[in-house]
Amino acid sequence: MEQEYCPKNIEIYVQKYWKNKKTFHVYEDETKEKYYCLPMLPYPSGKLHMGHVRNYTISDVIARYQRMLGKNVLQPIGWDAFGLPAEEAAIKNNTIPSSWTYKNIKYMKKQLESLGFSYDWDREITTCKPDYYKWEQWFFIQLYKKKLVYKKNSLVNWCPSDKTVLANEQVINGCCWRCQSTVITKTIPQWFIKIRNYAEPLYNDLKKLKNWPEKVKNMQKNWIGRSEGFEISFDIYNSSKKIKIFTTRIDTLMGVTYLAISPFHKFSIYLSKKNQILKKFIETQNNENFSKEEIEAKKFYGINTNIFAIHPIIKKKIPIWIANYVINDYGTGSIMCVPGHNENDWNFAIKNHLKIKYVIQQSNIKNIQLNQNTFFPEKGILINSGEFNQLDYNNAIKKIKKKLSEEKKIKTKIIYKLKDWCISRQRYWGTPIPMATMKNGKIVPIPEKDLPVLLPEKIKNSDLLKNYSNTKSTYYTTKINNQTAVRETDTFDTFMESSWYYARYTCPHFKEGIINPTASKYWLPVDQYIGGIEHAIMHLMYFRFYHKLLRDFKFVQFDEPVKSLICQGMVLSEAFYQIGQNNQRHWIHKSNIYIEKNIKGEIITAKDKKGNKVIYAGMIKMSKSKNNGIEPELMIKNYGADTIRLFIMFAAPIESSLEWNESGVKGIYRFLKKLWKLSFNYIQIKHKYKNIDFNLLNKKQKNMYSLLHKTIAKVSDDINRRKSFNTAISQIMELVNILRKFQLENEEDKCIMKDSLISVIKMLYPFTPHLCFILWKHLNKNCFIDNERWPVFQKNFLLETNNILVVQINGKKQFTIEIPHNLTKKEIFIYVQNHSFFQKKIENKNIKKIIYIPKKIINFVI
Repeated sequence: MEQEYCPKNIEIYVQKYWKNKKTFHVYEDETKEKYYCLPMLPYPSGKLHMGHVRNYTISDVIARYQRMLGKNVLQPIGWDAFGLPAEEAAIKNNTIPSSWTYKNIKYMKKQLESLGFSYDWDREITTCKPDYYKWEQWFFIQLYKKKLVYKKNSLVNWCPSDKTVLANEQVINGCCWRCQSTVITKTIPQWFIKIRNYAEPLYNDLKKLKNWPEKVKNMQKNWIGRSEGFEISFDIYNSSKKIKIFTTRIDTLMGVTYLAISPFHKFSIYLSKKNQILKKFIETQNNENFSKEEIEAKKFYGINTNIFAIHPIIKKKIPIWIANYVINDYGTGSIMCVPGHNENDWNFAIKNHLKIKYVIQQSNIKNIQLNQNTFFPEKGILINSGEFNQLDYNNAIKKIKKKLSEEKKIKTKIIYKLKDWCISRQRYWGTPIPMATMKNGKIVPIPEKDLPVLLPEKIKNSDLLKNYSNTKSTYYTTKINNQTAVRETDTFDTFMESSWYYARYTCPHFKEGIINPTASKYWLPVDQYIGGIEHAIMHLMYFRFYHKLLRDFKFVQFDEPVKSLICQGMVLSEAFYQIGQNNQRHWIHKSNIYIEKNIKGEIITAKDKKGNKVIYAGMIKMSKSKNNGIEPELMIKNYGADTIRLFIMFAAPIESSLEWNESGVKGIYRFLKKLWKLSFNYIQIKHKYKNIDFNLLNKKQKNMYSLLHKTIAKVSDDINRRKSFNTAISQIMELVNILRKFQLENEEDKCIMKDSLISVIKMLYPFTPHLCFILWKHLNKNCFIDNERWPVFQKNFLLETNNILVVQINGKKQFTIEIPHNLTKKEIFIYVQNHSFFQKKIENKNIKKIIYIPKKIINFVI
């Protein structure tokens, strides 16, 4: 064993051992409890960033810990390999997307291996390979046969920069989630999967996800947008037609002053056939090529149809307007408008000079019927509502519902904001949609015997550059039953590939079907899933939906794919910039800046190498655009993979943002060197180990042994129950620091040191596996730690220790005092008051109140 810790010399050796022995290869074993630990699969962008490293380190620590508990642990990895960036990179570098992708995979795989992650590499999945997406195509055809898939002309979100359709979830504040370009809308033929059919179970089953972050569940609830309310039928004046509206506020029915219908409502289309003014207005609402700002400016535009509805209770005529703030595919595409108590209705009424009527009493406002300056959304007592006056919210609902029920004009209804999943993308580098159009215009699935439908390999780079969607039909002529057909030219949304990969990991080489039922039954559901919260309403929604589809086709069991979800925080780093031309920020990497800090570590000045002032932007998310990323390879080269792993797990709770601090990395490196030296010094001592009889130990030895077992207990609880890895590491560090001062005066001391080192190395193994592998090997005569069990604390070794209390007077700290552990609350008060220092401070003054926080603080108010 080398005297000094040198990670370069040990990490490659250990990684080679794991690879050759296939240490982490697993298979189904009914005699062992399984544990499926899954990090979200990476996109092969070219290089790992620290966000990747944090995600995969968290996963690996959990996987290694669970393996030490004796479980059969599956931790796979793969590549979300399709996607627009590969296509853009191919155009930029004059190559093809597949070459760029596989080159990146090769490089990033090497990076993952250098960090010592315990993956079963035999299960590696690459989603752009036909043996993977073949089954995705096959399953899509099964969905089509079950009428869960359809194609229609649709108004879609279109990114003019990426030249592709975006799902609703991919539009953030009117902009493309990836390139931030302003999104426009246009009508094109699109394929959809009926996720709305599953809105109710997707919503209700969130209750089953006990170990998911509440924030994620609430985000999904809001996106699904479940609303319980009523569908009310309004007759149309001088017509046999009716308009049905949906409302959650039936109590405001008496305040309706107009109805509003979407420009694309079937009644709007009906009216436009006979009215050119309405037709022209509807055509202008398509929003195609409108910017976000233009759409917002036109938000409350509308046109009066000069047609009237009849109020279902008071029987008065109500004008019907076509309004562009009404969403056609939410509810019924038509609404009853109560501008006195709804913000959108009020804005539209003000803009179009419509009547406003208030029907809910506001206790703090007089003469409410004369006040037209705002709206009041709160629930309350009804006014201006005829026979329903003075009813509260609940009673008003009952009475109005009963009234409408008598005339058969109402029914209860549940609606959702969730829209069907548009899975068409107008790009080359994606899974081909396995459908075709015959000469007679009929759309048919590609025969299953012809799957997988492959991408054309001889695609020209120049065609990609021209926008492949305009040229690719020349590549897609095919034969179906000896008849000429044209294959679908769109490809799947890449969220399709990432929605079922977790299940394929259980049987990546299975050739008889999409999923091996025996393997999926053993491994699923996933026990622990780890990934960023940014995936809450895109990937995680589709992920849950796809699982329910697979369940209904009997390919998997259980209602949900994942038991527990961890959303790790971002990795932050210092960022610096200068103001350039046109007031644009020019971001400068920290390595090119001279920084001066004060004694508190705060930045006083920052200058570039030419002496020009640089502005400090603070700790922000690492990104290429901000030029504040830290290269994992450089950190590994300087400090070793174990140091980086331990720092990442120690620097912050896993759900919180992690501030990258190289001085902190250096501190972790020094700690590992100390542990190495402590272990080296012990190994040089020759002594005969014997089992320890706790009862025969002296006080010093008992305290040390008790501290060891308390640490094991605390670390075990922190990792297993609390998922508080940073505090677990802190406990181990504290124990190591005490062990370094522990004097080896006799054989019992030496035995205690060995037991302590064995436990420390085991507890650190999930975090720093390379170092622990080597230390264990030398400490235990060429034994290997990978199959060792987690240490178990012994309760009978846990000595009761005295408590340390902070004593305060009037909230100010006076001193600390050691309190015997067996005292009652009353005895503690007396014990403190009898202390000579306390009596000197109190000087016979009366104690008015005692505030006591057990094992922490006692405050005397005088």
